[in-house]
Amino acid sequence: MVGRGGQGRGGSGRDRRALDPSERDRYKWVALSNTTLGVLMATIDSSIMLIALPDIFRGIHIDPLVPGNSFYLLWMILSFLVVSSVLVVSLGRLGDMYGRVRMYNLGFAVYTFFSLLLTITWMSGPAGALWLVLMRIGQGVGAAFLIANSAAILTDAFPEHQRGMALGINQVAGISGSFIGLVLGGVLAPIEWRLIFLVSVPIGLFGTVWAYLRLREVPRRASARIDWGGNVFFALGLVGVMIGLTYGIQPYGGSDMGWASPLVDTSLGVGVALLVVFALYERRAKDPMFRLPLFRIRAFTAGSLSSLLAGIGRGGLMFMLIIWLQGIWLPQHGYSFSQTPLWAGIYMLPLTGGFLLAGPLSGFLSDRFGSRPFASGGMIGAAVSFLLLELLPVDFPYPLFALLLLMNGLSMGAFAAPNRAGVMNSLPPQHRGAGSGMNSTFQNSAQVLSIGIFFTLMIAGLASALPGALFHGLVANGVPRSVATRIAHLPPVSILFAAFLGYSPMAHLLGPTVLDHLPPGKAAVLTGRQFFPALISRPFHDGLHEAFLFAMIACLVAAGASWLRGGKFVYHEQEQGNPAPGRPAPSSLGEVRS
Repeated sequence: MVGRGGQGRGGSGRDRRALDPSERDRYKWVALSNTTLGVLMATIDSSIMLIALPDIFRGIHIDPLVPGNSFYLLWMILSFLVVSSVLVVSLGRLGDMYGRVRMYNLGFAVYTFFSLLLTITWMSGPAGALWLVLMRIGQGVGAAFLIANSAAILTDAFPEHQRGMALGINQVAGISGSFIGLVLGGVLAPIEWRLIFLVSVPIGLFGTVWAYLRLREVPRRASARIDWGGNVFFALGLVGVMIGLTYGIQPYGGSDMGWASPLVDTSLGVGVALLVVFALYERRAKDPMFRLPLFRIRAFTAGSLSSLLAGIGRGGLMFMLIIWLQGIWLPQHGYSFSQTPLWAGIYMLPLTGGFLLAGPLSGFLSDRFGSRPFASGGMIGAAVSFLLLELLPVDFPYPLFALLLLMNGLSMGAFAAPNRAGVMNSLPPQHRGAGSGMNSTFQNSAQVLSIGIFFTLMIAGLASALPGALFHGLVANGVPRSVATRIAHLPPVSILFAAFLGYSPMAHLLGPTVLDHLPPGKAAVLTGRQFFPALISRPFHDGLHEAFLFAMIACLVAAGASWLRGGKFVYHEQEQGNPAPGRPAPSSLGEVRS
């Protein structure tokens, strides 16, 4: 094992500085291929469960819409994101200390191991659901290792004039993976739900061996110690905030949402307090995990802030589009509710295509012209696409919807790659792992925050109009007034989750007890493909208006934050005392010392 001064690659002890120019040129493409595979695999699995959840719950014999089972529904979705968000800074810092390649290799192995454990559960019911949640947490740990160190490995491997292209491919593959996972989950889960996890095992084994044999370590520049205090304060604080946000969209008492719940208020209050303590602690820590002096670098600060805002604008978008397609549009166009999860993923492919087209190209161009015009322009384009989506009728013509998805994907791809390259180019070499982890934390945490915000806005919009529409629609079709009153006053989140999971919402809400006592024609109308979509269209559109307006504002603010990064800037250590003509003075470089 290599010690703390550790040089060497995964297994041989050779470092990248020993390579001749031709080997170094070949090595950078190996690094790009392997890290892109790792990040793509991790992000596919962050979303592959969304479409597969109905098959998973049927496979373990549990009804996710029973109130007592909402814990499993929420945490199967969010546990992966929460864990990767919490750990990514710490694991990036460990990469700076003990070797980025070593930490990355470990991540591949951990990820593969827990992917295998996810496929072999023999339990069912709550025990099986809890097993899957815990194994998803372990999978999230492995993903955090991969995400935290991949950008730093690429920045080490590529010269500055090619980093935008390399980081662009890596970043866009990661973002696209979250959309590819939707389709892959929809294809594999109906065959056998365990396949959505098993598919990662051979890929993970291949990637682990490949990374161990071919990736090479760049020697560390300074020794450091693990900041245990900072890790504890940060992890507990971020987990507290995310628990509060997660349960804030759950009903509490007689309220449609849980923002007045003692659990939510306590979690948010304690989480924010611990993050404040963390910031104060880090200012005095000898070897802090969160390198606060990095925020003196304007390009890093602007890029991280715009990552956070872009993630907030984009993170909840996937859920809103899935509910729009699954709950309304697809049933109205002849698809049964059980088919909608797969087809929702397929109909969203233009969004993925936009990412794949714009990301590498904008990253390549940012190497020449700098990140600012592409990142800021991408956010402005995304804001325009949200505005146009808001203007669409609920029963839209699909070619127009696909065009707007493509526009959004192109815009987000144009932002993501140059922004990531701008952030990584601004970092001192010895802090690339920590800085990459900090940026990834902003991006991943924004997804959880965005889900909470989008669902809150959507539920608020539904709560004002849905009960009345639901009551009158049920009574008109023969449902007793007492039953219609009870269902009309159910929390809107239950109806959203039913649509999201591909269930027939009315069949689930009414149940066989009510449906069996109705005339067959009336029962067929209530559970058919037209009644629920027609009923929810207007209330849903009201909620969608608020959600898209919020996303548009977030993207416009992100564009402004991105513009503040300044012109093209690459950190050069020799400039700390004697900057070259035309480059920023040391004060704007934000000198960071170990």
